[in-house]
Formats: sequence, structure tokens, C-alpha cells
Amino acid sequence: MSEDKQDKKGGSSAAAATPHAEETLIAVRKEKATKIRGRGENPFANDVTSGESLVDLASARARFDGAKNAAGRYDAEKVTPEPLRIAGRVLFLRQMGGVSFVRLRDRTGELQLYCDEAVLGEAYARLHEEIDLGDIIEASGTAMATQKGELSVKATSFRLLTKAYRPLPTKTSFKDVEARYRMRYVDLVANREVATVFRARTFLISALRRFFDGKGFLEVETPTMHTIIGGAAARPFKTHHNTLDMELFMRIAPELYLKRLVVGGFERVYEIARCYRNEGLSTRHNPEFTMLEYYQAYATYETLMDQTEAMLRAVDEALAAALPEEHAAWAKGRTWSFERFVRVPMAKAIENALARSGLPPEVATKVADDDAPIKVWAKAAKEKKREIDWANFRSGMKKCDSAGERVFCAYEYLAEPFLTADYRTDDGSKSLPVFIIDYPFEVSPLARKKDGNEALVDRFELFVDGRELCNAFSELNDPEDQDARFRAQVEKKAKGAEETMDYDADYVRALEYGMPPTAGFGMGVDRLTMLLTGAASIRDVILFPLLRPEASGS
Repeated sequence: MSEDKQDKKGGSSAAAATPHAEETLIAVRKEKATKIRGRGENPFANDVTSGESLVDLASARARFDGAKNAAGRYDAEKVTPEPLRIAGRVLFLRQMGGVSFVRLRDRTGELQLYCDEAVLGEAYARLHEEIDLGDIIEASGTAMATQKGELSVKATSFRLLTKAYRPLPTKTSFKDVEARYRMRYVDLVANREVATVFRARTFLISALRRFFDGKGFLEVETPTMHTIIGGAAARPFKTHHNTLDMELFMRIAPELYLKRLVVGGFERVYEIARCYRNEGLSTRHNPEFTMLEYYQAYATYETLMDQTEAMLRAVDEALAAALPEEHAAWAKGRTWSFERFVRVPMAKAIENALARSGLPPEVATKVADDDAPIKVWAKAAKEKKREIDWANFRSGMKKCDSAGERVFCAYEYLAEPFLTADYRTDDGSKSLPVFIIDYPFEVSPLARKKDGNEALVDRFELFVDGRELCNAFSELNDPEDQDARFRAQVEKKAKGAEETMDYDADYVRALEYGMPPTAGFGMGVDRLTMLLTGAASIRDVILFPLLRPEASGS
């Protein structure tokens, strides 16, 4: 940090102060606004377009890149006194005799304002009497470098644009997680790294668009309110259309509408879609989230695996180009690597997990039996440092109605929790991304059965760092097979299963018009952002996550 330090009077914090103390601070700031109005000026001005053009702070810095030395400091003799008009939020304000240093921040970065009493005259006193941390000001002046080599703007004039009634918290005081999520507008100012993550999210989405646009895909929008439940196995949110007197469901996935477009000749389509699932909250689940789904005609799930590897590397490289310093820090902390991807059939993943756990093959099918020697198996697994959730594994097995469901259940408890341990780089230092392929058809109602083995479907899920990132498969385009799969879903719902699809007669009719061989892909954009930025919770990458209503009087 340069000469500017946090001003003594600015140390008060909205987060740390008592309600009474905060009310007092607000009252003082409102009095200042009244004083400014009394002088005929507006403390909430809107005439910033008049006069010289505003220069964003990053552009102002960029003009003098050639004046920096090897240590990154600015040479005063090389900084020409170029006129500049800038604006931003006041972060720091410190007085040293007849000179004050003000740190401003705008959307592009930060820059110091050098305020000399000899230059500003009477206005200099107002700087300390009327300006507070958090206020937004504009200033005109000329570029200069301080004795310590800090690029600054030597102000010839300044004025208040927006009075901040509430004081900003300090970085150390504003740490309550729920308060940060609820008041994200404060969080973005108080915690710079938070703002960086959301900039990364924007760059990431732009990179996804460039990737698919460059391959001839068409971005589309499909309905967010559906008349039936479809596209995924999940509980929906319900709503009601008053005029039509009709119950509707907020979409859980855009899949069936996107595939209708493939039938209609849009052979490469994608959507970055807001979706809604009425499910529990966790570090990986938020009821409202963003998905990328795309569908490509004349492709298979194997085509999409190759494309997924290329897509993820391209997005990560784009992020590194957009935010080089931040990306370097994220990459340094990664426990996983994109250097290569592993493709493992689900049955093989179970076999590998059993071998590493020191367990016999019958564990995967007989765990639900009353006479299953679970204690013996648990001891064997524990000796191999495998903490298997035997109680829920056994309970889940008892709910399975088919061999395919039992295979999937065995995978979820025996293999999936240990993917990061079982598949690693050659030196063992990092985990590798794992494509789990060839799922049982019973748990994949929209996927195409494998040629030569109708017990399985052409499907993959990608796990990175132990987290499911995306799901894809060769699409089922046989209308009679799809009809039977929908009917099986309806039967499961009749037996009490909640996370099932409805029968979609219009979609079956669309398939009867003919859908070319197609592969489809879905990925959580929030989870991808978590992965690439090292965020621990999905709420850290959603600007305004769902929270309970704030308590009355808060």
C-alpha cells in the first residue's frame, strides 16, 4: 500500500457497530447531505456526462505503463502531467499536513487521488468535513507520481456524486457468512476476492459461448414454465397461471425442448439455462441454478467426451488470460489436474473399488440380504482406509427394483466416494477427472441403449475432484422405446417415487417425426465456477443465493 492508509474516522463498521451506534453514524452522514443541499449542490448528482470524458481507473493506469520501473513503481520524471477526470468510491482517506491521499475504486481497479490544500483552497476543508468512506466522488486533475512511486491524480477540483449514508464495513469485520450472502452489494466492496470470483464467472460463461459458437452451435431460449415434469429426475417448484387457471412447473431442465429443436432441423443447439429444483440446500446444491445444455446431431457420447475435454481446457485457458494473477493463485491450490482424463465403465469402477477395499464381488449385490456379513466387510474396508456408509448402502439396496438400480447403488456407495483416491496423476500428487461411462438403462430414461448390450446405455458423467460436473449421453431417438421408458417412470411415480418424469406425449410425437442420431450434454455452470476458482460452496458463486426471510427488525 502507498501513502494512503485507512483514515481514523473511517474505521467504524456497519457490521461491527451496535444498532444505536450505526444509527448515529447514519444521522451524521445525513446531516452532511443536508449541508451540501443547503449550498445548492445535490448529494445524489446525475450530471456526470458534462465536461471532459471520465477515464476509468485501469485506463488511466495503462496510459503510464511505460513509466514503471522493474519494481513496479512509477518514475515521477516519466509521468507526464496529463489531464484526467476520474470517478469512484472512496476506500481510504488520510491527511498528512496540508496533503490528503484518497484511494478510489471503480469497476476496473483502484487509483490514488492526491489532494493538496494549496491547490484546492477552500474545497480542501470540505474533503474532510463532508466526504466519508464509501462516498462516490469525481475529481479532475493531472497525472503525477508520489515520492514512493505511486501513480496518482493531483486534484484541481473534486465533488461528491453520491453520499453513502451507511458506513462500509472493514474487511475483517464483515465475515458473517449469511450477512455476506444477504448483503452481497456490501460483500463485493468489502471483500475484493468475492468480486473477482464473480468476474471469473462472467468470463467463464463468455468462454463457453465462444467455444460453442465457434463450432456452429446456435444459442436458443426455451420455456422456463412447463405443463409437465420432464428432462430430469427431480422435484419441481409449482406455480399457477391465473388467466388459464393452469398449474405449471418451473423447469428442472431444458432437455426435451432442445431435442424438439433438433427434430426441427436445429442440429446444433445450446442453452445457458436457469433451472429450478425443489431440493435440499448444500454446498453443491441451490434450488435455483444455471445449466449449460447442448445437443449435437450426428454425434455420440464418445464424441462428447472428446469435446468435453477440449471445452474444459479452453475455458480454463480463457480464464487464465482474463485474470492471470488470480488464476495462478487458484491453479496453485488445485488438488486435481486437467493433464489427462480417465474413462471407466461403471461396472469396472465398482470392480476396482472392491479390489482396493479388499472386498469380495458379492458385496455389490448381497449387501441388502439379512445374513450379509456386513461387519466382516466393514472391517476389511476399514483396514484399507475405506469409510463406506454401510447403513445407507444397505437401505438404498433394499429400495432397488432392478439389477440395474442395484449396480448404480453399489457404484454410488463403493466407488464414487473414492474416485479422487483411485484415479491420480502419474506422480500421485493430484486427482484426475474421471468419466464414468456405460450406465444401467434403468437409471437413464432418456439415453440410448448400447448396441450389443441393451442392459446399458451410452452415457457418461464426469467427476472432477470428486464432484459430479456434467452428464451426457447418446440420445434415445426410438419413439417406441421412449414411450416405454416414460410409462415405466409413470409406474414408479404411482408407487410413490417423487423424483420421476411425467409421460410427455408431445415429445414422443416429435420423435415419431424423426430425430437424427444425437448426443446431448448438461453441466452445472455454478459447479464449474466452483471448480475453477476453488470456491467451497455453491453460494459463493451465486450472487444472490436463496435465504430465509430476514428477521423482522434486522
